[in-house]
Amino acid sequence: MAVHRVAVLALDGVTPLDLAIPAQIFTARPETPYEMTLCALDARVATSAGFALVADGGLDEVRAADTVIVPGFEPLLPLPDAVLDALAEARDGGRRVVSICTGAFALAAAGVLDGLHATTHWKHIDEFERAFPAVTVDRDVLYVDEGEVLTSAGVCCGIDLCLHIVRRDLGAEAANQLARGLVAAPHRDGGQAQYVPAPVAVAGEASLSGTRGWALQRLGEPLTLRVLARHAGVSQRTFMRRFTEETGTTPLQWLLNARLGRAREMLETTKLSVDQVARDCGLGTATNLRLHFRRALDTTPTAYRRTFARSTSDSPAPR
Repeated sequence: MAVHRVAVLALDGVTPLDLAIPAQIFTARPETPYEMTLCALDARVATSAGFALVADGGLDEVRAADTVIVPGFEPLLPLPDAVLDALAEARDGGRRVVSICTGAFALAAAGVLDGLHATTHWKHIDEFERAFPAVTVDRDVLYVDEGEVLTSAGVCCGIDLCLHIVRRDLGAEAANQLARGLVAAPHRDGGQAQYVPAPVAVAGEASLSGTRGWALQRLGEPLTLRVLARHAGVSQRTFMRRFTEETGTTPLQWLLNARLGRAREMLETTKLSVDQVARDCGLGTATNLRLHFRRALDTTPTAYRRTFARSTSDSPAPR
């Protein structure tokens, strides 16, 4: 596979978790073409958490990258002209430019988002809309894909956006493998609403991440709320509340997204019948699979297979 260079541009006041998302997903692996470099204006960059990071690359690497990703940062901090110029040059040069959370402020300040739809963290969306009237703000979405310019809402939405990029570049199988490693749903559509009321819980003893990982290995089995709660060792009411707090969606919607992601992977990489794919991914029947494909993707499983199916030996380079 041809190397695809990803520059993650850390600005002063960068949010460490936002930065860690693309660093984790686009780190070099034998099975993917990505080569990720952490870049900054200066070698040492302060984070919003009070510690500093050391960047290996500078703005020259940003200009030379195939994909530039700007994680969230403190949006009230002024941006140097050199940073704005580098982002504008990357976009003018046909590079893919991406923001996570408040990274959209940097893209907008550089003029990259003018005339486009975009989103950012719900806490800052009013401020963003006032500051950049040339941008059409989509308030209640996880991420916005405008082709070669993509923006996401806060924190965990960056995972959704980065997996969406991998799916665009390499297909559902590669994205699903990465998602399983992250114990994340393989696909959350960008049009889902941002989750506002509660913060995302971190993994730990109280987290339901173990149950989500267990469920991802058993998508073809009947997985009811009762079954999931029993595995987690909590009541159904507690499970529902904690699951929604951690993921921003309900257990059943999360399962549906995971099953659709598995179905897409199977349609791309196997010759199984649509009926068998429906059974193996947990959606039961071909009719049910077609219904959910139509609702989520505006296509049919057969049409999707015609468009995206390839042999497992194929290794397409990112588009």
